[in-house]
Amino acid sequence: MNRHGVEGLKPDQVAHFSTAHELERVAAHRLETADPSHAGELASRKPGGARAAATPAEGDSRLPTKGARGANQRPKLLERLRREIRLRHYSRRTEEAYTGWVKRFVRFNGYVHPERLGGPAVRAFLTDLATRHRVSASTQNQARAALLFLYREVMHAPLPFMELVAAAKTPPKVPVVLSPNEVELVLSGLQGTSRLVCLILYGAGLRLLEALSLRVKDIDFENSEITVRSGKGAKDRRTPLPSSLVDELRIQVASVRKLHAADLAEGAGSVALPGALARKYPSAARELGWQWVFPATRRYRERATGVERRHHFHESAVQRAMRAAVLRSGVTKRASCHTLRHSFATHLLEEGYDIRTIQELLGHRDLSTTMAYTHVVKRGGLGVRSPLDTLRRFPSGSVVRRWRGMPEDAGD
Repeated sequence: MNRHGVEGLKPDQVAHFSTAHELERVAAHRLETADPSHAGELASRKPGGARAAATPAEGDSRLPTKGARGANQRPKLLERLRREIRLRHYSRRTEEAYTGWVKRFVRFNGYVHPERLGGPAVRAFLTDLATRHRVSASTQNQARAALLFLYREVMHAPLPFMELVAAAKTPPKVPVVLSPNEVELVLSGLQGTSRLVCLILYGAGLRLLEALSLRVKDIDFENSEITVRSGKGAKDRRTPLPSSLVDELRIQVASVRKLHAADLAEGAGSVALPGALARKYPSAARELGWQWVFPATRRYRERATGVERRHHFHESAVQRAMRAAVLRSGVTKRASCHTLRHSFATHLLEEGYDIRTIQELLGHRDLSTTMAYTHVVKRGGLGVRSPLDTLRRFPSGSVVRRWRGMPEDAGD
């Protein structure tokens, strides 16, 4: 358990909590209720430094207690953060990332409330990420964006100090791309649901979560297209349905129909719907069209409502299967599920498709993002042919002959 959560409690207070679970509850409470008005609860400390000796009094009323929060008590810091994120309809992944960075920032500064901190604490935190933890530039910029959102949108604090915290320079990187032969080797090592998911990733250029979030109604067999709902940036788009996958997907949908009928017979069969659709269309959650194309093998009970549901196939299972297939295939590239999407775009470019069309298929907002694939096509690093390849007699031929143990005049 993180030691900062119960640091400052007296021994008899610590002994009052009989289990590690209760101690962990104290730690979480101290993080969420850290407030600048509680001057005596958490002593100030320098970023990453030692805490002063101030401790709460025995029987402190600010220790976590069961019951409702007072009417005049303002919401907790993380609750306010989540509220502002959801107000702007940011994705669940963004909410998890920003919340995680704020927690790390508060822990780094000894659970001092961020309103009592400023530019030096933010700079020290980001410097620690870059120097001691050696995170990438994109990770460092994500942490900076989370703290910027916290101070600007949640606490409405003046931000002159944030201008002094420069964003890390993100160097451009060439995506990892598999050749068609390598794609065949990797895909041949997959089985079951993971195989069909990866076939869609390469055949339609979807992201992993986009493929796993497909619902039965999103696959249009008549028009041979797949509709991606609420992709990255909450955008919808259409992408072609590979004709070679039609039969397999029809079989998959038939299995979903059978599984859904069994769930309904057992009193389940309700799926989570996006937004407020469950209130607008109360019966839609039990319809076949809204069911996942790749459902999980087990059901779960939703905590908030107590409804038994079935989630979609978990992304970690596909990632593990993909990694194992890459190792078995003998491919030495660091390939992942997203590599199949890179390969989809690159192979379309090699076949002469317009880059604007590829941009729409991938759902890129900026054309410069799609332009990255022009650097990895078969024509070479910049799409040109080296003048060395135009020479009749390759200059290094004698070197190759010597390496093979052949005489210099062999073949002349």
